[in-house]
Parts: sequence; structure tokens; C-alpha cells
Amino acid sequence: MRIVFAKAAILAAAAAAAPLAAQAGADERLSALTDGWYAYQLAEYRQIEQPDGSTEPGDSFASVTPAANLARADKAGAALASLDAIPSAQLSPAARIDAAVFRTLLQEQVGDARFREWEMPFDSDSDFWSYLPARRAFDDAEGYRRYLGRIRDLHRYFGEQIANARAGLARGFSVPAVTLAGRDASIAAQVVDDAEKSPFWAAFAQMPARIPAGEAAQLKAEARLAIAQSAIPAFRDLLAFYRGEYMVRARSTLAAEALPDGQAYYAQQIRQYTTLALTADEIHRTGLAEVERITAQMERVKADAGFAGDLKSFIAFLRTDPQFTAKSADELMGVSSYAAKRVDDVIGRYFGLLPRKRFGIRPVDPAIAPFYTAGRGGLDACQMNTYDLPSRPLYNIPALTLHECAPGHSFQMALALEREAAPRFRRQVYFSGFGEGWGLYTEFLGEEMGIYRTPYERFGKLSYEMWRAARLVIDTGIHSRGWSRERAIAYLADHTALSKREVETEIDRYISWPGQALAYKLGEMTIRKQRSRAERELGDRFDIRKFHDVLLALGSVPLPVFEDRITAFIADGGQGLAGVKYD
Repeated sequence: MRIVFAKAAILAAAAAAAPLAAQAGADERLSALTDGWYAYQLAEYRQIEQPDGSTEPGDSFASVTPAANLARADKAGAALASLDAIPSAQLSPAARIDAAVFRTLLQEQVGDARFREWEMPFDSDSDFWSYLPARRAFDDAEGYRRYLGRIRDLHRYFGEQIANARAGLARGFSVPAVTLAGRDASIAAQVVDDAEKSPFWAAFAQMPARIPAGEAAQLKAEARLAIAQSAIPAFRDLLAFYRGEYMVRARSTLAAEALPDGQAYYAQQIRQYTTLALTADEIHRTGLAEVERITAQMERVKADAGFAGDLKSFIAFLRTDPQFTAKSADELMGVSSYAAKRVDDVIGRYFGLLPRKRFGIRPVDPAIAPFYTAGRGGLDACQMNTYDLPSRPLYNIPALTLHECAPGHSFQMALALEREAAPRFRRQVYFSGFGEGWGLYTEFLGEEMGIYRTPYERFGKLSYEMWRAARLVIDTGIHSRGWSRERAIAYLADHTALSKREVETEIDRYISWPGQALAYKLGEMTIRKQRSRAERELGDRFDIRKFHDVLLALGSVPLPVFEDRITAFIADGGQGLAGVKYD
């Protein structure tokens, strides 16, 4: 009998070990595939990985020729085939998330190549030239040498981008002309008659004293030559192309669906930015319902403010009363900084996991501020636009700070980077549906955190939420329902307290960047829906800190992956992260 039992035990152990071995094998195959892809991406895009997992640009720019882009798409397609060959049922739960993220990234690259996205290399909001000048000093001489390499490479890089944009013009795949006026100012600012007047000189003017004087003098001499021989001519050629060809030949239509294979292109953009399987019609209807719901909340806040007129009059009052306008850029930055510190005061009640990395709050670069959005978050800093202060009402700043700084983008990006156990390829991944959804969700969270102190600041939060809800209506209206620019401007102006400048800047952004604006509200609705589900099903076991930590510990993921993770969170009884204390 002992022999029989021993044999049975051995067979049982072998049966249990087989799935574990298969799982380990599948996980190892996935890890090797993603590590190889990450190394390829670093080399392909000339990036240098830093000890903390962040990346810095190398001494040149990646090739953006059609051949190079098609080769990248072929590489992505091959990686997809390799991913398909790994049995998903044998992957561990964590590896399944990694696989879903990797699959989505590869599908995006293949999808972009299908529509030759590189032939529209800029829009009214984003471009390939504005962020190239370094505004701050580098730490060492090697950083300056790599920067000099990039400056010398500008003429080649811009030439490839211009050739791509010219090919797009030839087949009607361009940014709508109506959104281009005035955007050439950011290029013209780089065409100077003296290298030391160039924005590329700023980093050399601030060179740290730790670099020996002789070496610093040599680097500066090389910089003057590189700026004069490469940077200024590159921007001069780009300006001539932008004004003489692109603005003249860009399409007169607005809709993405008016582009070649436009319906399929817009559907792909929706999927890429939202990571959800939704149609334009479904999104439009969702937007209309959200606009109606938020309007009712605005009416209540108007009453709380003691305003006797109708909602339209209240919005006009908010846009014009001088009490809401900062008297200086420092005043606006101070309101933002104080809002961020009030968040710090209560952050421990809502999060157990906090990032080590600190962020700054900086003004938007004056060269791009006139046509830039109100703010933008980043790993090292979030930016506040201080151009045209009357168009930046102070009651909006707390909500904007929550979204861009903490616990919004800067906070979330730092936590993602600091996930040391995460695969390297995931630590700087960004999906708009998740990232922008989180940013908008933090504006909602500001109510619970007590960040909004007056009815006006609460209305600013609602105006920002309405802004994102209206995007669902406007983006789909423009790109699939034939809306004009004037109709879109009127709709956004009628439903929010945004200034005229902000309204027009935003509409041009939606026209020239199809689908991206849909990510915010749809992402936020997904997060709030899953939170409500967890609260309902867990009852007294629900802990807001654990929910937030589980969400952010994912890093950036497609929204369906987040939904699956919350299902597991609920099934586990609302357990938080191992190693984090929840008192």
C-alpha cells in the first residue's frame, strides 16, 4: 500500500508541476520577446536608457523615411506572429497583462503603417520641431555632445519629415488648412541671424561650472557652428515649406472620413486612442447624455454661488469678471502650486503607494504658448500656460493642476516608471484612454479630497468635465457627421466657461487630431464605473487607497485590461498591494 500511495503522490506532484513548468516556459518566451523588442526600440529610436528606467535621446534622430517606417511595421507584424505562437492559456496572470499591452502596442504600429500616418507628421497641437531645443543645462559634457549630434542631424531629419508631408499632400492626406494659420510662428522663432539668439543656444548659455573651462569653450564653439550650419537652415527650409506649400495645398475639408479610406481611418483612430470597441455613433450618443447630466450639476453650483441669472449669463460673468483673472504669470503659477500642496496635505488618505520622483510646475514655452492647450503634465514637470492671462481664469487652475500634476499625469507616470518589477517595455508606455481617463478622474477626486474651496472652483471643475464630455459630441460631429468649425466652436462655447481663445484652440486641435479627444471622458467613465462596481460588490471591505493603488500599479494599460484587473480585485476581497501598509 505504501508503494501505491508513493506512486500516486509522485503522479500527483508531476501533474501539478506540469502546468507550472508550462507557465514558466510561456512567461520566459514572452519576456524574451518583449525584452528583445524593447532593445530594438531603444536602438531604432536612438534612445539611451537611464538607471531609473527613463530614457534620454542619443546623438541623432531616428530615420522617418517611408522605407524605415515600413520596416518598423514589418518588425511589429513579425513580433505579433511570435506573440500569437505563445499559448496565452499557459501565461501567468501578470504575464497575460504584459501580453495584452504588448499586443496593443504592436497593433497600433501596424495600424499606423496601414494608413501611412507618417505622411501627416504634425497637427495644430503637436509637431516634430517644438520640443527639440533643450531649455535647461545638461549634467555633463557627454550630454552636450549628444545634443550637438542631434543639432547637426536636424537638416537630414527635417528633410525626411518634409518629404513625408509632401507625399501626404499629394494624396489628400493632410491637416485641414483652416487649423494652420499662425502655427508657423513656432517655426519662425527659430530662424534667427545669430546662433546665440537661437533657442538651441539656451542649454549652452547655462553650461554648469563642473565642465572644465576649456572643454566648455570648445563645446560652445561647436554649438555656434552647428546651429548656424544645421539648425537655422533646417528651420528656414521648414518655414518655406510650411508657408509656401503646406498652407497653400492643405485640404479644405475637416472630417477624418473625408481622408483616403477615411471611415476606416477614423475607426482605427477611435480604437487606438480609447482602446475600446466603440463606434462614432455610440460615442456621440454618450456625449450628448453626459452633457445633459453635467448641465444639471452646473445649475446646482450656480445656485450655490447665489447667482440669480440663467446659466448662460453665469458663464458670461465667469468669463468677464476681473476677480477671476490673474494679475501676473506668477499669480497663476502660485494658485497652481498651492493647489498641488493642498493635494499633498491629504494624499495619504487616498493612496498607499506614493512615487519617489518629484515634479516641477513650469510655464509653457512662450514660443508655442499662443496655440497651446491650458496645461500639460509630464514626468519631470507639468506646464501651465501663462500666455494671455484673461483667457486662463483662476477658478479652472485647481482642476487643471489635479489633472496635469498630482495625483494626475506627473504622479501616475512616476509610479509607472518606478515599478521595478515591471518589464522594461512597459515602464514608459502610455495609452490615452487610461492616462487621460485617469487625469480626468483625478479632477472628480478633487471633490472628495476637498481641493475645490468655492462654488467658482467647483464650477471650474464641472466646466472642465463638460469640456471633455462635449469633445465626444464635437469630435464625432466633425469627423463623421459633417459638422463645420463654426458649429463646433459654438457648441463648446455654449456649454463651457472656457475663454474664446481656449475654445478656438481646442476646436482646431480636434479637427486636426481625430479621435484623441475621445480618450478623456471615455477613460474617466470607465474608471468611475469600475470604482462604483467595486464599492457596490465589496461594501465595507472597499478601501479607496487599495483601489487606487491596484489601478496605478498596473502602469498604463488598455481599458479592458484595467476592467479585468478590477474583476480580480473584487474576487480577492479588495486586497491591496503586497508590501504597502494600510492602517
